[in-house]
Amino acid sequence: MTKRDRLLAQLGITQWVVRSPKALQGELSVLIPDSTRLLIITHDHIDLSHSLFADIFTAMRIDVSSVYCITTKDVELLSESIHCPCWLLGVDITLSTQGISLRSPALNDLSLDGNAKRSFWQQIYHYEEYFSINSH
Repeated sequence: MTKRDRLLAQLGITQWVVRSPKALQGELSVLIPDSTRLLIITHDHIDLSHSLFADIFTAMRIDVSSVYCITTKDVELLSESIHCPCWLLGVDITLSTQGISLRSPALNDLSLDGNAKRSFWQQIYHYEEYFSINSH
């Protein structure tokens, strides 16, 4: 502890430490690839190879390569506005974008809850001009 730190502590002044100084300088940002057709926002990183994702992406006629995932922490680091539909997977946040936002419980809850699945499919159907849900 430096002399300055001791003096500040004696005065009861709390010192704050910046955890991500690069974020304040604009060096940390999240860029969404131009090829993205669906942005998934979750609390944690997810495995897109889950069978339920395959079914959903097939129904939306979206290839997994055009899906981009970020965490809720990454949302505040977005360097630009979102221009594609967003799927808020198990998160309850408000996006500043005026575009499409689909909402569902976390993947495990969604896969086990028939009512949650039905609600999610209805959201997809509501935006059918963006997602083709017609059977082949």
